[in-house]
Formats: sequence, C-alpha cells, structure tokens
Amino acid sequence: MTQKVAVLGTGKIGEALLSGMIGAGWSPADLLVTARRPERADELRARHGVVPVTNAEAAKTADTLILTVKPQDMGTLLDELAPHVPADRLVISGAAGIPTAFFEERLAPGTPVVRVMTNTPALVDEAMSVISAGTHATAEHLAHTEEIFGAVGKTLRVPESQQDACTALSGSGPAYFFYLVEAMTDAGILLGLPRDKAHDLIVQSAIGAAKMLRDSGEHPVKLRENVTSPAGTTINAIRELENHGVRAALIAALEAARDRSRELASGTKD
Repeated sequence: MTQKVAVLGTGKIGEALLSGMIGAGWSPADLLVTARRPERADELRARHGVVPVTNAEAAKTADTLILTVKPQDMGTLLDELAPHVPADRLVISGAAGIPTAFFEERLAPGTPVVRVMTNTPALVDEAMSVISAGTHATAEHLAHTEEIFGAVGKTLRVPESQQDACTALSGSGPAYFFYLVEAMTDAGILLGLPRDKAHDLIVQSAIGAAKMLRDSGEHPVKLRENVTSPAGTTINAIRELENHGVRAALIAALEAARDRSRELASGTKD
C-alpha cells in the first residue's frame, strides 16, 4: 500500500478504520490523522503508530481524505480544506445525510467524492458500509473506497438516492437491536431470570439467528416458521407482537430516521 490516506476528525469510527487498515496491510507511516485535541492525536500515534498532522497538511499530502467529523461541522471543515485540496484528491465522506454535491460545490471543480454510510460494528470489524459515487468518482475510486472500508466489514454499492434509506436501516440499525435486547432483558428479569443470564441468553440467540440469516439463504419468514409450532409458545408471543403493532412501529421508526437524514442533507441541524 503506497497511497497515503488521511482520516480527518478521528473519533471512534475513524480509529476503528485505522486499526482495520493496519490489520489489512497498510503501513502506519502512510496513515495520517487529524484530531481536534492535541492529546487525542498523540494518543492515536502512540496506539497505532500513525502520523498526526493538521487538516491543511492532510489535504496537501494525502492521496485520499476520509472526513469523519459530525455533519454539522462539515461545512466549517470544508472551508478550511478547500484552498489546499487539489482536484485529483479522492474525498470520502462519512457524514450522515450530506450529499456528494455539498462537497463538490465547495471543492475544486472535478474533485472525486464518494459518500459512505458505515455503522458502529466497525469497532469489531463487522461494519456494513454503504458506498455511493459522486459526479466525478470513477470505478477505480469506488474500488479504492471498498478496499478501505472492507478492512472493517462488508461493503455495498448503492445509488446515492438510496443513501437515506440505508442510513435508516444499517447506519442506525445497531441501535434498534440494542434497544430490542434491552427490552428483552427487562422481560427476562420480569420472568424471574437474573439480568446476566437473561443477557447471555438473548445475545447468543441473536448471534445464532444472525448467522442463520446470513449463511442459510432462507427467507426470514421461513426461518421464523421453523421455530413456530402450531399452538406453541412462539406463535403466542408473535400474536402479542402483532397486537401491539410492533411491525408498524418499526416501519414508522425507519421512516423517521430516513426523514431526519433528508433534513440533514437540506441543512437542518436541530
């Protein structure tokens, strides 16, 4: 790996990306990082051997810039970077809701931009990263982006028009599962189990179910039916889920997440 890659605004996801890239073969000497606090930059250097730089230095020297700051801070960062980013630099955005046009309008004409929505399982190398090309990004740029984010999980290319839906499903998706596990743990306690045992039961069941979905090729309805005996315990539980409108609530929740992603794209920051 000879290209220099800079991660700007290196938080938890940015650090996970650095760790994954180093594990995949990148030299730490070719990985540049920026951080708002000097002590954070020093921490990243000590932990991973990467090179702390300023945002301007990163823009001037890196072949690929990965922008991981919060959406509301992206405009300010681009104002700082714009005078220093040549048009041949690949700019990868990890900011939820912000379209590639936002970057293209603020950077040199022709700058290739790729939009990525990843998620927190990047911290354990099981991310789902959704990739979309901007106007000037080529197949080579997309392949390079997949190589980077493939170091921390799975990647999927989609048209940018589908990014808001992907943000609702996979970007925010881990939170829904954590919420479900929290609720099921409380139910286990209500049913008389200690919290730690309820937690272990639910987590292992979730891991097993996810692997079955991934590896079996079966539709989730078929897998559910395999657990659902006539007049048994499972069908009684599912009846209650349907009676309480859980399916409709999930659909409404994902629509709300998609709509918020669209609001971020239009500049809403409340």
